[in-house]
Amino acid sequence: MDRSNQIDTFYRLTQVSRETIISLKEYENTLINANTKLNLIGKSTINHIWNRHFLDSAQLIDLIDKNDKSLSDVGSGAGFPGLVIAIMAKDRKIPLKIKLIEKSPKKVKFLTDLSSKLNLDVKVINQNILDDPKKLLDDVFTARAFKPLKIILKLIHSKGENCKKFFIFLGKTGMDELLQASKIWDIEYKQRMSVTSSDSSIIEINKVKKK
Repeated sequence: MDRSNQIDTFYRLTQVSRETIISLKEYENTLINANTKLNLIGKSTINHIWNRHFLDSAQLIDLIDKNDKSLSDVGSGAGFPGLVIAIMAKDRKIPLKIKLIEKSPKKVKFLTDLSSKLNLDVKVINQNILDDPKKLLDDVFTARAFKPLKIILKLIHSKGENCKKFFIFLGKTGMDELLQASKIWDIEYKQRMSVTSSDSSIIEINKVKKK
C-alpha cells in the first residue's frame, strides 16, 4: 500500500481532523530524519509508517475508558503507541495525562523535542522501569515492542498490584508466548485482533498472579 493510500486508510478508520493529519505528517518527517542515527524503527517499515506504526498505535484510543485519567507508555522508543495516543486524545479532546517512559537519553530527547514541536502535553521520563523500585500507579499502561511477554508479566506482578489495565501489543509469536506464560501465571485478560494485521493482537491484562 503506497503512502497516500495509507493516509486515506488512517483517516477513514480514525476520522481525525485535518490538523491531526498535518501533525502526523510532521511526526513522520521527524521520525524518518532521526531514524538514521537513532534506529527508532526498522528500515523495512519506513515506507509503511502510517499503517505499521501510526494506525497500529492509534487503534488503542478506542480501548481507553472515559474514566481512565492517566496513561504510561513503557519503553516508548519512537513514541509508539504513547505519542500517537497523545495526538489522538488531543484530537478527541480527551483529558488523558500521558507519560512516555524511555531509558535511552537520545530517544528521550527525540520524544521531548517532538512533543514540543507538536504542542503535546506529555511528560517524558528518562527511566529504566525494570530497575525502578516504584509501583505502577497510573490507570493504564501500554507496551509495544518493549520486552518479551514473560518480562512484562513479572513487571506487572511485582509493581502493578493496583494496575487496572496493561495493554500489550503482540506479534506473530504472541499467542505462543501467552500460552507458555499461562503455564506459570494466572492471567486475567481480554484479547483483540489488531486492525492492521491478522497476525497481531492487543491483550488487555487486568490481573496477574503466580500459579
